[in-house]
Amino acid sequence: MSNIDIVLRIVFLLYVTSGDHSVIAKEEDVSSLYNNIMEDASLDTFTLVRKYGYPCEIHRVYTEDKYVLELHRIPYGKHNTSREHRPVVFLQHGLLSTSAEWVLMGTDKGLGYILAEAGYDVWMGNARGNTYSRRHISIKPSSSSFWKFSWHEIGYYDIPAMIDYVLKETGVPSLQYVAFSQGTTAFWVMTSTRPEYNDKVRAMQALAPVAYVGNIRSPLIRAIAPFTNSLEKIMRLIGTNEFMANGWINEIAGQKLCLEEAVTQSLCANILFLLCGYNAQQLNRTMLPVVLGHTPAGASTRQMIHFGQLYNSKKFTRFNHGWFVNKRTYGRFTPPAYNLSAITTPIFLHYGDNDWLSTPDDVNYLLREIKSVIGKFRVPHPKFNHLDFIFAIDAKQLIYDRIIKIMSRFI
Repeated sequence: MSNIDIVLRIVFLLYVTSGDHSVIAKEEDVSSLYNNIMEDASLDTFTLVRKYGYPCEIHRVYTEDKYVLELHRIPYGKHNTSREHRPVVFLQHGLLSTSAEWVLMGTDKGLGYILAEAGYDVWMGNARGNTYSRRHISIKPSSSSFWKFSWHEIGYYDIPAMIDYVLKETGVPSLQYVAFSQGTTAFWVMTSTRPEYNDKVRAMQALAPVAYVGNIRSPLIRAIAPFTNSLEKIMRLIGTNEFMANGWINEIAGQKLCLEEAVTQSLCANILFLLCGYNAQQLNRTMLPVVLGHTPAGASTRQMIHFGQLYNSKKFTRFNHGWFVNKRTYGRFTPPAYNLSAITTPIFLHYGDNDWLSTPDDVNYLLREIKSVIGKFRVPHPKFNHLDFIFAIDAKQLIYDRIIKIMSRFI
């Protein structure tokens, strides 16, 4: 055990045995909690799910453009172990994340576990470029060619490939789709550019839906967005095509800076608030090391740039390569808008008042553009922010229970 780990344990013990935390009084209990959090921060999705007594499977999918994606499946629950006639649900993570976001908060709070206990066959996707989907048949991640994609390719290639695989494996004609943030963006891409996939999805639950982002309130994103095109040029010059991969930053943040007893923990929390909205009430600070052990998990720089382009243009369009490449790629000098009128899947939008990335105004704009939206639901908490959809202490009561009730209508 390193000296810093010894110090962290001592401080952790002093913290949880003082004030309101005196309920955890035994050193062995504190040590167990500490070790458990550190272990969860370092485990992969498969091992994390298995650790808590749930079945988990790993599946690999090949896209049309030869990327290799990894899926994680929870075929049934720990308590609800029935395996027959389970409806299929597909979960797609947000930007800079992985399938782990659906399970890392624990068995009573992770939507993946909750759906498995509710009787679903749960499949969790991983977009190209993240921790679990860093493979291509012929191109290595060290090559800049590997990273020449934005979330358009995730929606056009990755989501269809994973859905087709799941339908073939399970033998069902259609499934339900639940997505957070960029996972919803990819869905709009898929169902507008490949409309045949509308019939393969019974219903779609959009958590913090993202398409139009002209009203983003995050001061950090607003400051960076005007420089997105310059950012791509800079990244090309210095040879950086990947944005915030999982690695040593996660380890330092998760195991040192963001522990509950660390003086720098408030900095970790405030960075999240600066990006997504302030809601200290729903932030489980104890779990920050676990969250930051899994996130960020890598994305292409182009994904970030594409979102920046949407903010600057106030439109929902394809990637802007510049007028010359646009003309060659699209047959016009400006990128075309996605045809959202082609979407026919029944859709339910779930939004938060304090979401600085998927603002109520932008969600309302999306509502007007997609004609198949059946319902728009506000989370009944005035401070509910973007990341609260995944990490909030009361996410189950505030949103997941309602989602499962809606989904029951489409079984």
